[in-house]
Amino acid sequence: MEEPSPSLPTDLEAWLLVSQTSGIGSRYFQRLIDHFGRPEKILQASRAELSDLGIPQRTIAQLERRQLSDIEPTLSWLREPAHQLITQADEDYPPLLREIDAPPPLLYLIGDTTLLSQPQIAIVGSRNPTPTGINNAKKFAHSLATAGICVTSGLAIGIDGAAHMGALEAGHTIAVMGTGLDRIYPASHHNLAHRIADMGLLVSEFPPGTPAKAENFPRRNRIISGLSLGTLVIEAAVQSGSLITARLASEQGREVFAIPGSIHNPQARGCHALIRQGAKLVESAQDIVEELGALLGSLAPLSEHFQSEKTPPGDQIDDPEYTRLTEALGYDPVSVDELITRTGLTAEAVSSMLLVLELDGHVSSAPGGLYCRTDTLASRSSGREST
Repeated sequence: MEEPSPSLPTDLEAWLLVSQTSGIGSRYFQRLIDHFGRPEKILQASRAELSDLGIPQRTIAQLERRQLSDIEPTLSWLREPAHQLITQADEDYPPLLREIDAPPPLLYLIGDTTLLSQPQIAIVGSRNPTPTGINNAKKFAHSLATAGICVTSGLAIGIDGAAHMGALEAGHTIAVMGTGLDRIYPASHHNLAHRIADMGLLVSEFPPGTPAKAENFPRRNRIISGLSLGTLVIEAAVQSGSLITARLASEQGREVFAIPGSIHNPQARGCHALIRQGAKLVESAQDIVEELGALLGSLAPLSEHFQSEKTPPGDQIDDPEYTRLTEALGYDPVSVDELITRTGLTAEAVSSMLLVLELDGHVSSAPGGLYCRTDTLASRSSGREST
């Protein structure tokens, strides 16, 4: 009696078998799918056909050895509630992402997949931001989310995390990860990732079990920019992953926005470089909405929303000594000793008033015991000048 022939893989299994073959990245996969049309035909192709397409012999050998048992961990993950996967062949695959060079063959998802079809703005920036940078990330994300724009970022510490948190307070956010969705990185964002899974969407092109590897994060960055109509950079050093994301956005034909900062702040130099290269300088979320215009469709108006979020200064700023101190503060971080010299006040008085101003949100502290004013003080000062 003849043994039954092994069953052919299903469509989903074929996508997983090919995409998870060692040596087949998104570029080789795109070349194969453009030629054969479906992953099942890739698995059935001869060695000569694959070689003619430029696939290395070692990779072809890996493909020939593929078995269903190799993808069982992923299939098991997909059986869990809320775990989903979409491929390039699915209608739900994000149209903007489909347009980029070598788009990911498939996306692993946890959360609200309808967010993939909503207009998105990416917010990225330094992993070591200033307090002002954190505040800007939260405010811009909150304002954009309030207007119905989904905020997309990379779940990294610093600006990314602040943007996710600001968006969750008012609307939706997408976190694109450089690991499998079962591996939260950084670990400190474990709770944030769970909040996003409940209220937004987690996305990765990497199968479950993929650990954090340096080479995975530039690949993640191209998805962040590829999903979005534009990318906003908030604080970035000249050599940083955020500038890679901005470059990818520009190459993908998307808008790049940057917030300027102090010329003395190293974390502002990347943004200044982007602005010199043609990025749009923005001072409010409304600037982004106006620049993108019709691309955003019908969204809630932002007009005064960003400005209205500022906390009104307390009555103590009208005190003569507080006035002297606030006038001595600038946007560049300054030491307590310098403030004592500028104001003529005692060390005890300056330290006490700085604490009050910081608690009220009018002053930000920076590493090294330095202080600078926030936008609430700026609005207060401009208000005085106009009266």
